[in-house]
Amino acid sequence: MIDAETAIQEIKSGDHIFFHGAAASPQTLINLLIGRADDLENITLYHLHTEGPVPYVDEKYSKTFVVRNLFVGSNMRRFIDFDRIDYIPCFLSEMPNLFKSKKIKLDWAFIQTSAPDRHGNVSLGTSVDVAKAASQSATKIVAEINQQMPRTFGDGQLHLKQIYASIETDRPLFEAKSKPLTELEIQIGKNVASLIEDGSCLQLGIGSIPNAVLSQLGSLKNLGLHTEMCSDGVLPLIRSGVINNSRKKVHQGKNVASFLMGTKELYNHVHDNPDFFLLEADYVNNPQTIARNPNMISINSAVEVDLTGQVCADSIGPKIISGVGGQIDFIRGASLSENGKPILAITSRTAKNISRIVPFLKEGAGVVTTRSHTHFVVTEYGIADLYAKSLGERAKVLIAIAHPEDRDALLSQWKRLYL
Repeated sequence: MIDAETAIQEIKSGDHIFFHGAAASPQTLINLLIGRADDLENITLYHLHTEGPVPYVDEKYSKTFVVRNLFVGSNMRRFIDFDRIDYIPCFLSEMPNLFKSKKIKLDWAFIQTSAPDRHGNVSLGTSVDVAKAASQSATKIVAEINQQMPRTFGDGQLHLKQIYASIETDRPLFEAKSKPLTELEIQIGKNVASLIEDGSCLQLGIGSIPNAVLSQLGSLKNLGLHTEMCSDGVLPLIRSGVINNSRKKVHQGKNVASFLMGTKELYNHVHDNPDFFLLEADYVNNPQTIARNPNMISINSAVEVDLTGQVCADSIGPKIISGVGGQIDFIRGASLSENGKPILAITSRTAKNISRIVPFLKEGAGVVTTRSHTHFVVTEYGIADLYAKSLGERAKVLIAIAHPEDRDALLSQWKRLYL
């Protein structure tokens, strides 16, 4: 193994580089690469959402770096121009195969790992998702070996002999801290919780609404966890034994995720913890895998839902703000699960008092979840079960859970547009 500074000097114009994502963003390696920006041209960077600075998007590097986001994080949104900095829509379950099949050929994988164990194995730590496939597919791996990266069980192990170059660091990981729950969020949590039974298996994202749901599940028993991502909200339920994975059919007794995003408390909890498995996204997010667990509950969010059940979750009009991610993977998997329930949980209005339930999606908005995939839509005003309902019936139940001040206008627009 050589040192990372030396390896960075070997990068050539036209190379393709993968960056590890989320809390595992390899900021030390990114900064080393920026140091060579004046010597290089047309370097293509691939990553899911990252955390921390993104200096490579600066206009002064317009001839050096091209960025292809597989998921757009908050640090990238304002830079998307659909030219130099662009977005590749793809299901998370299919992303590893982009690298394995060489549809996207990688010359380098920049990753962040744990310190090695006594056998010389390091762990991809908080993000296995597509990072394992990218690492195995790249010609060369450069690792930031961080003493503070947790060692996780599952698919994320690499041996030091697989790593071409490395640099050792000892720095805190990015932390995503929760905000206090509002009364509105708690009410949504209660409404969603009313759909969840003992023995259910959960998929949740990060943020206030998933945390509000988790806060209402303390009286249930024998819940399981099979989720794309995992945050701090599950820890109280795991510690109390509410989540014990005893009813799961796949990885019974184990908490399964593809990546983690939370605080140091979460990272410390998963470190060397065999109760947590972090596995590749093409397995975790595969609808067939998801469907094998009975009573699968998927809980996702949306930007807006139209009156027929079409869901936009990755953009505001044409402006990309996130990505397709794993929403449809889990909605489909939960719908195929025995007694499964795919749920979309949203506030009835945005922070700017704009209705999220709309007569039609904004011009340029993408349909992430089709009307035929959508089952339950939940707001603070109730639950709309769209499954097996006609378009007219869907409009009625969706209007009923919209904000009361928006219902008359929605009904009027429904009649004008569709009737």
